[in-house]
Amino acid sequence: MAKPKVAILGGRGMLGSDVAFACRQNGFTTTVFDLPKFDIRNKSHLTTALKQVEAVINCAAYTNVDKAETQTELAYQINAEAVKKLGQIAKKTNTWLLHISTDFVFDGKKKKPYSESDKPNPINAYGKTKLKGEQFLAETDCKYSIMRIEWTYGLSGNNFVKKIVNRSKTQKHLKVVDDQLGSPTATAQVAKVICELLEKEPQDIFHYAADGYVSRFQIAKFILEKINIPVDLIACKTDDFPSDAARPLNSCFECSKIKEFLKQPIEHWQQALERFLHKL
Repeated sequence: MAKPKVAILGGRGMLGSDVAFACRQNGFTTTVFDLPKFDIRNKSHLTTALKQVEAVINCAAYTNVDKAETQTELAYQINAEAVKKLGQIAKKTNTWLLHISTDFVFDGKKKKPYSESDKPNPINAYGKTKLKGEQFLAETDCKYSIMRIEWTYGLSGNNFVKKIVNRSKTQKHLKVVDDQLGSPTATAQVAKVICELLEKEPQDIFHYAADGYVSRFQIAKFILEKINIPVDLIACKTDDFPSDAARPLNSCFECSKIKEFLKQPIEHWQQALERFLHKL
């Protein structure tokens, strides 16, 4: 069976660039769409992107969590309204759509890892716009899957891992929160899984994250030990860092549903992160 031709929206971002690379490595005919020539809010741009493809991966998103509190309309246009337009076009063209979402659709108050059946309850503007995008997509009745991911890091773009590495080079003391729990997840890992979903085109909501749960403080400690830079690491609480947007304290995902579609077990966060640090 021939592999589907794939359009990747937001294909030059941190996740999108890894998805594009992985798709090409796995033999998918791949076309990348991104700013400045492509605007996901533009219906004609979306129509063009979905021409002559059988699948589309939407990695495009407004992701600045704090700025979303004041740029809410822009975040809504990109994370919600554009997803609705995309789903409507995918319905007309019979194109399978994989939409990337986030752990921020939850409030982080649950004591156990979140499963796909848990009721979302976002606590900031970013999470609310991402949830609305999910809801709009379901209303279009197109062939789609939603893949919620969390705490991602990659070679492109800015992320927590790169911030810790960069700050360790100039600061002797680092304060990192120890009350936010989740799974640091490499975008290269996510891209590999996306390629496996492309071959089966399921229609469902999936949670995906690296194996194992850890605090941000423990991640920072692991990074500093691996890069062997002596820094005084200080544990603190989320409330010690006032920010415009509230953060969920529990971002842990239960990932058993997606495991049914994967050829290999999900890799532990330590293995993937150590490999990434070697690349840096």
